[in-house]
Amino acid sequence: MAFDLKALRERACRLRLDALALALAVRHPRTPWYAKLLVAGLVAYVLTPVDLVPDAFPVLGLVDDAIFIPVALGLARRFVPAPVFGDCRARAEELFSGGRARRLTRLSIALAWSAVVILSVVVALHAV
Repeated sequence: MAFDLKALRERACRLRLDALALALAVRHPRTPWYAKLLVAGLVAYVLTPVDLVPDAFPVLGLVDDAIFIPVALGLARRFVPAPVFGDCRARAEELFSGGRARRLTRLSIALAWSAVVILSVVVALHAV
């Protein structure tokens, strides 16, 4: 079994596009509520430092993310109606082609971590 780095990169790019398309689908009016809830849970899992298996375990900590995230993306994709996902996928490809998605991703992560830090400070000050 040969290790194909190019195929792995293409798969990662497809996963990024699918993740962005699902993020766009959450805001789409024809997306059912249960699909929105599943995608929101997936995003929360990806952005929070809490893992099913902590990353401190040498290999297993990273492998669980490498397996769980694509499986969860595939499951969430099945709950979004095909026409909605097709529209959102096309919009995601437009965003990636302009480089805007990378900036939006960085901004989203920075905002999420800022919210975590601010919330932690508020809780710490309240406990004192």
